[in-house]
Amino acid sequence: MLSAHSKAHVDCVSRVLKNAAHLPQLPVPDLILDSWRRSMEQHHLDPGSLQGPRILSQNVLQECQERSELFLRIASEEVARLHGRVRDADYCVLLTDAQGQTIDYRVESAIRNDCRKAGLYLGTCWSEGEEGTCGVAAVLTARTPVTVHKRDHFRAAFIGLTCSAAPVFDPRGELLGVLDVSAVRSADDRRSQHLIRQMVVQSAREIEQAFFMSSAQGYWVLRAHNSPGYVDSQPDYLLAWDDDGRLQALNPAARQWLSQSLGRVPEHIDHVFDQQLLHRARDESLCLFHCQGARHTLHGRLNAPRRIKRTPARRVLSPAELDPRLEESLRLAVRVKDRNLPVLIQGETGSGKEVFARQLHQASLRRDRPFIALNCAAIPENLIESELFGYVAGAFTGASSKGMQGLLEQAHGGTLFLDEIGDMPLALQTRLLRVLAEGEVAPLGASRSKAIDIQVVCASHRDLQALVTSGEFREDLYFRLRGARFQLPPLRERSDRLALINRILEEESSACGIAVQLGSAALECLLGYRWPGNVRELRHVLRYACAVCETHLIQLSDLPEQLLGHRLNDPASADTVERCASPERQALIDALVRHRWKPTAAAKALGISRATLYRRVHQHDIDMPGRG
Repeated sequence: MLSAHSKAHVDCVSRVLKNAAHLPQLPVPDLILDSWRRSMEQHHLDPGSLQGPRILSQNVLQECQERSELFLRIASEEVARLHGRVRDADYCVLLTDAQGQTIDYRVESAIRNDCRKAGLYLGTCWSEGEEGTCGVAAVLTARTPVTVHKRDHFRAAFIGLTCSAAPVFDPRGELLGVLDVSAVRSADDRRSQHLIRQMVVQSAREIEQAFFMSSAQGYWVLRAHNSPGYVDSQPDYLLAWDDDGRLQALNPAARQWLSQSLGRVPEHIDHVFDQQLLHRARDESLCLFHCQGARHTLHGRLNAPRRIKRTPARRVLSPAELDPRLEESLRLAVRVKDRNLPVLIQGETGSGKEVFARQLHQASLRRDRPFIALNCAAIPENLIESELFGYVAGAFTGASSKGMQGLLEQAHGGTLFLDEIGDMPLALQTRLLRVLAEGEVAPLGASRSKAIDIQVVCASHRDLQALVTSGEFREDLYFRLRGARFQLPPLRERSDRLALINRILEEESSACGIAVQLGSAALECLLGYRWPGNVRELRHVLRYACAVCETHLIQLSDLPEQLLGHRLNDPASADTVERCASPERQALIDALVRHRWKPTAAAKALGISRATLYRRVHQHDIDMPGRG
């Protein structure tokens, strides 16, 4: 039976939808009213429902995070910064993908349980078709910043929440995801959310700008604003073009400005600004830019393509920490990379093939040019060809009126990384072989080819030789791609597991804005797990643990269920639990963890010899990293 509050909400929704045309003043904005109507008439949702949102399984959540890995990595710092500004007011921060699925989440431990009960949690899904009117769904539909305050929500389950959300777009104008700030308790007056909404919008623009600059590496980039004081700190307009003057990237404000000023989005920068003006602006000083054909003057700074010295987002393991096989493979790969040899990387899913490829690119002579990646298994077969080769305007039904530059052209002068090449359709393999042989690419619908210069790096978890034998992969393409072949070991066989765990934990806890450490039982569980998903699975497990732990110490209970299930299904699990309870065993583990599993230092701290330490480690069946 519905509570009085829920029944009153259902009555309000029904009355407003029935009499909206006759009411002198609506209790909700038009955008909310339209969403209510769709929720009722198109999605057939129940406004009295008290059921929480759908939550993705751990495996599905990991897949969503993998697909949005670059977006997550770029957005992480700003998400943490925004949470730092709103957490004292008991707000949490959610980042969703373009389908409304929560892929990142920040909340203070004091309100974690309340937020979870209200549906604010990692992996929750917020599409309008499932949840009705809510902050994320409203942004997905309207593609504009929105505040959905308390009874603006369609379903009674969420009428206590207030949500302010803003879209995040990529340089092509496609939606990357939604940034949302929500609270379980807030003032009834909608105007109380005005400042929060402004903060969300500003953070979303910061993420857009960071994503733009990451995508525009190797291009000419113009940062512009109506006022000169904001050009460097908060530019409104971002435009990027290649050496031929073809526009490659625009932020949403620049796209809207060009559409309004010129009536269209031009293909060439010369259609926007005078070429002589652009030439004079190449000294990177602050200049005035006059838009051709429009009465609009901007202050801007033009940055030329250059080698970007940037601090790696992920600390690279030192030679002393790195698995010797990986160290040797990387050393040899760097030596062959600049000899015009294609590189083939093989290894299990999640073993770090793209990371290996990016390290190669950064160590090569092409480091200042683009690194373009395509996962052949993650894109529908009918879209791979247009993604790879691009197309001209009107090439097929539904094609963009401006055409699209393919990844092969985007990688010109740089590196093209084809992940899961074994999943590329046979017909497309033939076209790729011709490109590699002739050094030319023809977009779909084009009458002429364009010369390109690319270094190809491919990767696959499948046995390409076996695919050749079965007729699923072209033999001539296989031999052209395997100029130099490197096999990456799975995580369970790597001797640097402990160093890798420590490094990734440091990165993930830093992204959360808190210093988190691993408890001894949790660390032992991580070291003893077989990691079928390899390094990618390890990162997601630690990201999950950092998100859900309520103290600064990750306990066994903070790890995902599949790790605990692995321990419980182990035939020796009962013995393991009994041994874990041993005070001597716990003292050994604590000393080893404290001294980073260095036997000599741990033995000295315990007041025993190294030989005695090893004997007791063996007696208590403690898994020492790097020792078998």
